[in-house]
Amino acid sequence: MAEMRTDEETIEAIKGWWKQNGTSLLIGVVAALAIVFGWQAWQQQQVDYRTEAASQFASLINAYTDESEENRAETVEFVANNLREEYSDSAYAVYGSLILARQQMMDQGDTEAAISTLEWANSKADQGKPLALIIRGRLARAQFDIADYDAALKTIDGASGAESFEAIFSELRGDILLAQGNADGAREAYKKAREKSDAERSGILELKLADLGVGEAS
Repeated sequence: MAEMRTDEETIEAIKGWWKQNGTSLLIGVVAALAIVFGWQAWQQQQVDYRTEAASQFASLINAYTDESEENRAETVEFVANNLREEYSDSAYAVYGSLILARQQMMDQGDTEAAISTLEWANSKADQGKPLALIIRGRLARAQFDIADYDAALKTIDGASGAESFEAIFSELRGDILLAQGNADGAREAYKKAREKSDAERSGILELKLADLGVGEAS
């Protein structure tokens, strides 16, 4: 009898505890499950997001490289713009904009449109990283091509962590300064580019310096 009474007391104690704490415990369990499944759903959503962006980027590449496609340019522009609108925070959107800008400049001769595209790509790229420096180089070159020299210099000056691109940027700076009539500034920029440049590019820089009256020993 004592054992039965003890069991009954235990059951009553459990009932009392459940009455006091059961609801909050259930809420906690449901909340924990919601967090777990919510996190899994978010992860799957991210996977789907990246997969779709990658698929569209692959379509863009296929369209750009297929020169036999009659509507090649329109397809590239459509897909690149869709990547920019729907997947603006992905690297695929930035790379897609680089391809679109190349098409706009090289194939269509629309430098103004290319500048706009490159400015958007530059605003999305991680500054100081190689991709951002590549974008800045192309943007400055496009600005230089339309004689917007101040904007081109500003684009170069705004680069951060550009040590590995110093030769490229210094040479471009020299081209811009020379176009502005600043021969002394161009000379110094070319010298700096020569110091940082590889052997393959040094020959071209020597020609540019020679035109400014600077020999190899200077």
